[in-house]
Amino acid sequence: MRRRASEAGTPEISPQMAAMVIPLLMWFSSMVMMGVTGFPTKNDNFEELQKQLRRNLLANGLGNTPPMGWNSWNHFSCHIDEKMIKETADALVSTGLAKLGYTYVNIDDCWAEIARDDKGSLVPKKSTFPSGIKAVADYVHSKGLKLGIYSDAGYPVMTRALMKAGRPIFFSLCEWGDLHPALWGAKVGNSWRTTNDITDTWESMVSRADMNEVYAEYARPGGWNDPDMLEVGNGGMTKDEYIVHFSIWAISKAPLLLGCDVRNVTKDTMEIIANKEVIDVNQDPLGVQAKKVRMEGDLEIWAGPLSGYRVVVVLLNRGPWRNVITANWDDIGIPPESVVQARDLWEHTTLKNRFAENITATVNSHGCKMYVLKPIS
Repeated sequence: MRRRASEAGTPEISPQMAAMVIPLLMWFSSMVMMGVTGFPTKNDNFEELQKQLRRNLLANGLGNTPPMGWNSWNHFSCHIDEKMIKETADALVSTGLAKLGYTYVNIDDCWAEIARDDKGSLVPKKSTFPSGIKAVADYVHSKGLKLGIYSDAGYPVMTRALMKAGRPIFFSLCEWGDLHPALWGAKVGNSWRTTNDITDTWESMVSRADMNEVYAEYARPGGWNDPDMLEVGNGGMTKDEYIVHFSIWAISKAPLLLGCDVRNVTKDTMEIIANKEVIDVNQDPLGVQAKKVRMEGDLEIWAGPLSGYRVVVVLLNRGPWRNVITANWDDIGIPPESVVQARDLWEHTTLKNRFAENITATVNSHGCKMYVLKPIS
C-alpha cells in the first residue's frame, strides 16, 4: 500500500459531520484564497462575488468525462524507472490504447528521493530517474500523451499551487476516502478517491465498488468518484471477474486507469480494456454515475441513464452458481409501457428480441451481463 501521510492521528468523522463541517472549511479556504476578508453581507456585490468564486475554485475545464490512462502502482509498486515509463508510453500508442482514450501516463509513489533539496522541492531519484522528470514528461508529451505524478494528500494547498501553474492541470485528490471527500472534493479537485487501495482479488474489487456506489449522486462532469485503479490483467482474478471489474468501473464513471503492464498485455486483457462499447458508456457526456438499484442475495442490478434516452444496466452475479437475473423497468428507470432494443456490450450484438417490462439473462458465477437499452416505442 502507498505511504499514507494522513494515517497517523486522523480523527474518526461521520458522513453526517463531514457533510456539515467540511463544506464550511472549503468555503472558508476559498474565501482566503481569493483574498476576501469576511463573509458576504447584503451590501456586497453578490454577482461579483460569484465571479470571484468561479475563478478561484478549481473549475479548470478538465475532466468533463472520467480520465483514462495508466498508473504504475498496481503492477510495479515502487519498482519504477524512467525507461519503463517511456516504454509504457510507447506501448499505449503501439497497442492502439491511446486512440481509445488512454492518454494519461501516471507515475505513482517512489519516484522521489526521501529528502527534498535546499529549496524544499521534491527531487527525482538519481538511481531511477537520472534524466529528471522534465525529460520524461517531454518524452511522454512527444507521443501525444499526458504525464501525471504522485505527491500525497494536499487539498486546498495543492489546489492553489495548481491554479498558479499557468495552465489547467487535472487534480486527482487522494486521501483514501477517510474524510468522505465525495462530499467536498468538487471544491478542490477533479476526482477523489472514495476507498482505500484496491488489491487484485474479487473480494477487494467488489468491496471497492460497493463503497464507491454510496457516493454516486456526487459524481458529475468535472468531478468524479474514484474507487482506485484497474487491476485487469494482473492475474489475480478470472476473465469473468475482470469483465465485472471493468463493467462496474465503466458504469460508475470511475477513472479508467490501467494498472497492468501494458508492454506485455495479453489478448484476453486487450479484449476487456479495449472494448470501445463499454468505454463509451464510461465516457458518455451525460456523466451520471450508475447505482445499485436492486439486490436479492448475491444477485444485483446496477443501472444508470445515458445520453439519448438510453439506459445502461449490469446484471451481476456475486454468488457461487449460475443464476437467472431479471431487471424490471421500474427498477432501472425506464417508463413502464416502453419497448426497448438491447445491445449486449460484451457479445457486441443487438439482441433480436424486443423487450417489454423487463430483461432477463442467465449469468455465470462472478460474472455479469451488460446491456444498453434504447426505447423504440
